[in-house]
Amino acid sequence: MTVQVVFVHGIRTSATMWRAQLAHLAERGIPANAVDLPGHGSRMAEDFTLDGAFATIDEAVQDAAACGPVLLVGHSMGGLICVEYAGREDPPPIAGLIAASCTAIPRGVGLSTYRLLARGVDSLPDRGMWLTNRMLDRILPDETRADFGAGGYALDAQDIALQSLSVLDLLAALHRIDVPLWFVNGQFDQLRVNEQLFVRVAKHAELIVVPRTTHHVTVMRPRVFNALLDVALTTLEQT
Repeated sequence: MTVQVVFVHGIRTSATMWRAQLAHLAERGIPANAVDLPGHGSRMAEDFTLDGAFATIDEAVQDAAACGPVLLVGHSMGGLICVEYAGREDPPPIAGLIAASCTAIPRGVGLSTYRLLARGVDSLPDRGMWLTNRMLDRILPDETRADFGAGGYALDAQDIALQSLSVLDLLAALHRIDVPLWFVNGQFDQLRVNEQLFVRVAKHAELIVVPRTTHHVTVMRPRVFNALLDVALTTLEQT
């Protein structure tokens, strides 16, 4: 049966960040779906909750699993939530997981500092969008720049989403995941702090570090990420 792919975006962004991957898979004839989490993209008017995020992912996974094996792919916050989802005591019907830019435990000083910085940017005139757009213009290629923000930026959901992540028990979840797992990080990603710990705890994990790349590995190096998608798909097709 053909592998089905479900994509989960990171904080503030939306399903549109995956357009390069969706186009690549469409060319290969691979069914794929990118979801919007609560408070993001087409669901910007909703409140973000972890329960709502898990329900969104589960609905997409269950629908895809009815048609074939499922590869779940998450970036940043989406990757963290996907790890927790994949590591449930009652395992969901996924055949593999790609967790990109999310090898950090969101607790303590690190999370508090990140929230403080995010609030500082949000307090700027225009809520820091001039600074955000200037940075993205510098690092993202033309082929993904417009797609990254096409669904809008979920500024109002950011702080509550960050706060919600502190309850995740990622190490316990990683220990329970019993399917192939790929961690994909950019070389200069600030969330690489626990990547070796994550790899040690997970049973079937592989770490891939993309050179000269930041936290935005999926859109900064879309063709590289697509190639890694192909590796995961080939692996699952042969199992």
